[in-house]
Amino acid sequence: MLDCHIHIERGEYTLNWINEFVKTAVQRGIDEIWLLEHCYRFREFVPMYDNVCAYSDYIDKWFHCKAGVLGLDDYLRLADFVRNQEWPIKIKFGLEVCYFKQFEDLVYIETKDKNLDFLVGSVHFIDDFAYDHKPEHWGGIDIDNAYRRYFETSVDLATSGIYNGIAHPDCIKLFGHKPSFQLDDYYDRLAAKIAKSGMYAEQSSGSYRRCPDTSELGMNAGLIKALNKHDAKIKTASDAHSPEDVGLQIKELEATL
Repeated sequence: MLDCHIHIERGEYTLNWINEFVKTAVQRGIDEIWLLEHCYRFREFVPMYDNVCAYSDYIDKWFHCKAGVLGLDDYLRLADFVRNQEWPIKIKFGLEVCYFKQFEDLVYIETKDKNLDFLVGSVHFIDDFAYDHKPEHWGGIDIDNAYRRYFETSVDLATSGIYNGIAHPDCIKLFGHKPSFQLDDYYDRLAAKIAKSGMYAEQSSGSYRRCPDTSELGMNAGLIKALNKHDAKIKTASDAHSPEDVGLQIKELEATL
């Protein structure tokens, strides 16, 4: 079994910290883990967030508490160090990159030839609106327009040619907001682009674990149907942010596929 989305941000860059993730994976029968960091943790990507910080005082404060604390070389050295050790499971290292169309070139330049095993793109901002932080931030937001722009941005991500996968591809639903129209056409467009680009889509337990009352486990059945129609790849993910969450509900996610 695979868990392809595991954050290591809450600990030091040491073998002991990585081993905490490995131990939990082994206990839960996971054969392979993909470790990553949010790109905003690294100074190289900080310029991408000027607009979203200007849009929201909340995001501005959140961002400047967490962002730019490392250089990408720090992470790359850790990855090489870990790769040179013996482990009972397979380990890969990558990045989760917030997608902004205007910064495609920056992402390409900063990640090219860096010996990363994968890049997964994610839509965390809809025209600078941080839709997935707090439900109260949705006050006054046009839900239909947010859904349109979310999936249009996701299609741009899949078309960019930069990423190996797309993270939690319908995470916009996590607080229970629903559009007034059917999403089948958007699902089909996104699935077709994912397949054409040779990418994978994450079947993730993260949103459900975070918001079990308003989200659902993994992708909507309509999106899974569209991905299968286009023979797009799907990989299971926990979106763990601590060792104890590694591999959570992976078996259930596999059953949904």
